[in-house]
Amino acid sequence: MRLFAIFVLALLAIPFGMTAQAQDSMPPAPYAYRQLDDPAQEAEARALMETLRCLKCQSQSIADSDAPMAGDMRHQVRTRIEAGEEPEAIRAWLIERYGDYVSYEPALSSTTWPLFAIPVLLMLIVGIVLARRLSRRKGEA
Repeated sequence: MRLFAIFVLALLAIPFGMTAQAQDSMPPAPYAYRQLDDPAQEAEARALMETLRCLKCQSQSIADSDAPMAGDMRHQVRTRIEAGEEPEAIRAWLIERYGDYVSYEPALSSTTWPLFAIPVLLMLIVGIVLARRLSRRKGEA
């Protein structure tokens, strides 16, 4: 019975594996690896791409990543820049689509304020503790 269950699970996993392989074997989007003809537009696109995080690699910007997802995102950025869209509008669209995590420069919002406040609070607590210890030592001497 256990062997039958493993066999059934293996059969169910085949279509999912084929889907993932098919996605990676698709040709890259036209602007994934090709720069825009206008150098000013390409510089604008490049500057924006360096501030956007690859969702698959997570440690690289979409400008530096070779992941297919990053290539698709580069294509979207270049296509929208070429169409005349402003970089901040493109950033807003990508954040709406993928969430705050896609940006290396997250905006201060109701969900991200703890990320900014907690380090400041920790530094204040450390400063208070050090000040008290130093004042005690001066009092003992």
